[in-house]
This record gives sequence, structure tokens and C-alpha cells, in this order.
Amino acid sequence: TSVNIPDSVTTIGDNAFASCTSLTSVNIPDSVTTIGEDAFYWCTSLTSVTIGNGVKTIEWGAFDNCTSLTSVTIPDSVTTIRSQAFNGCTSLTSVYCKATTPPSLGVYVFDFNGSGRKIYVPAGSVNAYKTRWSEYASAIVGYDFENGVVVE
Repeated sequence: TSVNIPDSVTTIGDNAFASCTSLTSVNIPDSVTTIGEDAFYWCTSLTSVTIGNGVKTIEWGAFDNCTSLTSVTIPDSVTTIRSQAFNGCTSLTSVYCKATTPPSLGVYVFDFNGSGRKIYVPAGSVNAYKTRWSEYASAIVGYDFENGVVVE
């Protein structure tokens, strides 16, 4: 039901945990740089994921259809989020993206998420995110990560 990936791992392979429907939590260490395609696809019980500060790329469909995931924090190390990475996460209502420069974004990354889903980004980067992630502009909100508060 839970996985702590060891620090010796640098890549979570394609389909590594796909369809592990009893998996509820995963801790991805800082040593991991890439979360592979469909790595956690259809992990319908996954409610908690910690993405380490070494991750640079979240591949296509990595968390697609993780229907119990309610919140995710994307560290500032991430530079690329491929298509459908968080598509179909129907309970996902809070996305915290810490990078000051918006990561490149594929298509349908945050489609079919929970009602009223918000994407919290560094307050000084709101306009950059709204420009680069234009399809999600209405959901983007400034956030002070140091103090844990929304900045309007």
C-alpha cells in the first residue's frame, strides 16, 4: 500500500507501478530525476505522493487516472511536465508548483481534475504561468511558499 523508493534509484521506469490499485502513498526521493511514462497510471487509491527535489521530468501519463489524489506539490527542480501527467485525477483540487520559471507543459496535463482545482505558483511568477500555461490561466493563483499563504 505504500512505497518508499530508495535513494539509489534515479529513474522510475515506464509503467513501474501502473494499475497498483492498492497503492495509497509513495515517497520519491531527491535522487530520482525522471518519473517515467504511466509510472503510476491508474493507481486509483493513491492519495499521497511526495516528489523529491531532484525530479526534472514528469513523463507522459505519469499519474494519469489517480482518482484519489487530492493534492500534489511539484518541486522547483521540475522543468518538463509531459502530456496527460495528471489527467483524470478527478479528486485533484490543489496543485502546488514551486518553480519560478514555469515548466514546459504538454497537452491535457491537468484535464478532468476535481471541481474548482487551483494551481498555486510563486506569487512573482503568476503572469509567466498564465502566459505559458494559458489553458489553465483561470485556475492559477499566486502563493507564498515560505509562509504557506495565497497572495492575490
